Amino acid sequence: MKKALIIALLLAPMSMMAQKFGHFNSSELVQLLPEWTTAQTELQTLAKQYDDDLKRMQDELQKKADEFQKEQANLLENVRARREQELNDLYQRVIQSRDDNEQAFKKAQAEKMQAISEKITAAVKKIGDEGGYVYIMDITAGIPYISEKLSTDVTPELKKALGI
Repeated sequence: MKKALIIALLLAPMSMMAQKFGHFNSSELVQLLPEWTTAQTELQTLAKQYDDDLKRMQDELQKKADEFQKEQANLLENVRARREQELNDLYQRVIQSRDDNEQAFKKAQAEKMQAISEKITAAVKKIGDEGGYVYIMDITAGIPYISEKLSTDVTPELKKALGI
């Protein structure tokens, strides 16, 4: 029994040496995916739509403010106060619209990137299981050092698994 335990302890370091480690560059993979290109196009279209809507609202506000300044001296006090309130309300709507658009854009961006991330994660898991890897690390994740002598670059395998 003691001999078996000693043999197991002696062989354990050797089995640790046989473990496989891999690494990949997710930023390289993401940019090669057709889903990323599609997402970027859709996000650019959405951003332009939001910018156009905001520009239209700002133009309307500016036009009404200019009209108000021209007529301000000739308006009755209650009409002037009402028009000032209308301008203030319109200004608040412009600000609220800008904030809402920004939140909606960030949400759309996160959703599109989440789908891409899930696809890459699934491919990494598949490569890890098939290749018997203990760890596969993303070098773009801020890992300070990865020995390329002791770790295998699985980026080419991931490209194949992702159909790139």
